[in-house]
Amino acid sequence: MARKDELGRWGETVAGDFLVANGYDVLDRGWRCRHGEIDIVARNERTVAFVEVKTRRTERFGHPLEAITPTKFARLRVLAGEWCRVHRVHAGTVRIDAIGIIGDGLTIGSLEHRVGVIA
Repeated sequence: MARKDELGRWGETVAGDFLVANGYDVLDRGWRCRHGEIDIVARNERTVAFVEVKTRRTERFGHPLEAITPTKFARLRVLAGEWCRVHRVHAGTVRIDAIGIIGDGLTIGSLEHRVGVIA
C-alpha cells in the first residue's frame, strides 16, 4: 500500500474521532457506489453530514481543503443523494462538510472542519 493511501486512511480515522468527540454519531465510513466514495457519513442531532476528508503532510502545495474541486463537490452531492436513497433517509437536514488535516500519520499538526461547504 502506498504511503499516500496510508496517510489518507489515518486522516479519515482522525476525522472520525474528531466528529465523535464533538457529538456526532458516525453512520458510515468509506461508503462506495458506482459514483464514487463518501469518506464519512455522520449525524449531529437531526442533520446528516457527508464529510470529505483531505490529509496532507505539509501545506507546501496548499491547504488540504484546496484540493476539493468544484467537480468533487458536484460528485459529493450525487453521492449524498445516493446514500440517502439506499439507506432510505428522507427527513431532516443534509449537508456536506469538509475536514482538512495536516499531519504526518502519527501527529496532527492542524485540523479544520468546515461545516456546510455547499448547499
